[in-house]
Amino acid sequence: MTTALDTLDRLESEAIHIFREVAGEFDRPVILFSGGKDSTLLLHLAVKAFWPAPVPFPLLHVDTGHNFDEVIEFRDRVVARHGLRLEVAKVQDFLDDGRLTERPDGTRNPLQTVPLLDAITTHRFDAVFGGGRRDEERARAKERIFSLRNAFGQWEPRRQRPELWNLYNGRHRPGEHVRVFPLSNWTELDVWRYIAREGIELPSIYYAHHREVYLRDGMWLAEGPWGGPREGERLVGKTVRYRTVGDGSCTGAVESDAADIEAVIAEVAASRLTERGATRADDRLSEAAMEDRKREGYF
Repeated sequence: MTTALDTLDRLESEAIHIFREVAGEFDRPVILFSGGKDSTLLLHLAVKAFWPAPVPFPLLHVDTGHNFDEVIEFRDRVVARHGLRLEVAKVQDFLDDGRLTERPDGTRNPLQTVPLLDAITTHRFDAVFGGGRRDEERARAKERIFSLRNAFGQWEPRRQRPELWNLYNGRHRPGEHVRVFPLSNWTELDVWRYIAREGIELPSIYYAHHREVYLRDGMWLAEGPWGGPREGERLVGKTVRYRTVGDGSCTGAVESDAADIEAVIAEVAASRLTERGATRADDRLSEAAMEDRKREGYF
């Protein structure tokens, strides 16, 4: 009989195999790392894949400038602990020199595409690891583990390749690159069970804490440099936690008393909404918001 532990071992083995395949096929891979739970899990798996040697890839964070302080502090601490090189592509730099324009709604998540593609081109990264999972959203559900991107960073459905028997084709033309998603087959519950099993540290905001928040479009948003609350919106004190971490202007908290990992696992197991569906306003901009971002070159 298959047990939860067997499932985690299988998922871990698949992810480690993918990391090693990329190391053997590509010249300049990079791991997208924001300090969120999925990218932290990615880094943990990369450390396991190459231990006792150091992780042979740098990290890249596309920084909106609207991050939670706890997450940035955690990001920098983890990078220092492992002695890794972190490249930061800042949306603010692109706003300052006119390459991007601030959106009227103040949300910067959709502005990440240009800095990401610029960083990939500047550093000549040919494989980019991301923490996307197929259970998160419809656009991600049909994504390959090795996702070929053209010279403009765009996803073209007809050029994606079959992936049979864990065989991955990383062949690409000069100027193109491949996005790699080792967590594709994980669920949110798998992620949390593995974090519990491995004792992986996460930013404190993933656990229940008191925070001043305001209600907008059915989500509890925090006050910050991104603006808000607007007229008619009132700050109230709530016990909340974050299921996902992103731009503070569009990442909502959920009311929760889950202050430790066992309580979080029980809460996630009972939930019928994915973390993005429950707490990410940027995915609600249109019916195809994530699909549009994938075609433009971000996801």
